[in-house]
Amino acid sequence: MYWLRRWSVRHARALELTYQWVERGLLSIAPIANRIDHSRLEKPVAAVEKLVKGALFDCQMCGQCVLSNTGMSCPMNCPKSIRNGPCGGVREGGFCEVKPEMRCVWVEGWQGAARMQQGAQIATVQFAVDHRLKGRSSWLRVMREKSTPPVTPEKSQAVIETSQLLRRRGSTDVDDQDGDRSS
Repeated sequence: MYWLRRWSVRHARALELTYQWVERGLLSIAPIANRIDHSRLEKPVAAVEKLVKGALFDCQMCGQCVLSNTGMSCPMNCPKSIRNGPCGGVREGGFCEVKPEMRCVWVEGWQGAARMQQGAQIATVQFAVDHRLKGRSSWLRVMREKSTPPVTPEKSQAVIETSQLLRRRGSTDVDDQDGDRSS
């Protein structure tokens, strides 16, 4: 599917628009997904995601998809799994030093990012891969993260104040790890 992966980079702008459309659709059904429970949806959604993204991007199902930040070129296809730019061993013509027959995924990524409206996101530093998420759906993860209201400073301040109040009162509901009463 290498040719299709390269096609995806050449059509990064159209795929970016498609992703934005799909994301809006996923967010619109998030309340239903929350009622069903994401854990029950994980296997079927991950299977569809693997089929679609596997064909288009040679997706490795890392569970932390960054395609929209990397010019629609999956960094997990790098033989060294480098998520933040080329390794420095890029051969002449933009080919990989480990697999000389393959174009460097980061050279491809920069070309794809140049075609995208949000292409500047390629400069965003990516966190290391959390291997515990391998095989999990990044679509569901995005849905959970974007549909859950963020904790506002007011809410977090209220939690802090309540916690402090309970400690001052010597609440019997707050115990330390040894089972002794907190003071």
